[in-house]
Amino acid sequence: MTLTVSAAADLNYVFPEIGKLWAQETGHTVMFNLGSTGQLAQQIERGAPVDLFAAANKKFVEDLDAKGLVLSETKALYGVGRLTLWQREDSVLAINDIKDLTKPEVKRVAIANPDHAPYGVAAREALQSAGIWDELQPKLILGENIKQTQQYAETGNVDVAIAALSISVEKPGKWMLLPAELHNPLEQMLAVPKSASHPEEAQQFAAFINGEKGRPLMQKYGFVLPGEESVL
Repeated sequence: MTLTVSAAADLNYVFPEIGKLWAQETGHTVMFNLGSTGQLAQQIERGAPVDLFAAANKKFVEDLDAKGLVLSETKALYGVGRLTLWQREDSVLAINDIKDLTKPEVKRVAIANPDHAPYGVAAREALQSAGIWDELQPKLILGENIKQTQQYAETGNVDVAIAALSISVEKPGKWMLLPAELHNPLEQMLAVPKSASHPEEAQQFAAFINGEKGRPLMQKYGFVLPGEESVL
């Protein structure tokens, strides 16, 4: 049996690790469809066969629930995400604060597209909180999701990316954590869609993510766990 899990792009590294552990324990495999939360939610609305949906913002799961498209009792928070300012290791730019993005030597800055990516919404909120959103418009390059956003910086197409901590910790580079109070919390939620082919196994995998095997891996990738304070 193979579970189909649609998951936010910030889970690109941690979820496959958790899936591998679960497969070892259960013999069931997991196939991940990773992308922008908003686009994944639209796929579920159009009837895509998904066993578990893990969003980067609980609002998308709650909206699907309001439309009667997920099993309400399966909704659960699984982590709170954080933003970073990420540069390549060979970057000579001194970025120590979000306002440093306005320096003339910073030519291009990548964020995820706020139209459908929760990390993009949070990036926009952070830039607005810092009072530099309007000023930064000419420099902004939009990624389809948070993984692509970071890739723009990795390849040198932009100078800095406002990235996800869960991806930054996995990549060689220079990064700094943005203060959590600059944006609304990235409360990440999962749920089993009503279209799931394997709803029972999907609930078991969801419990595994939030259980004693999954939680340490979520912490390793920088997520604040439900009911716990940030250690960063």
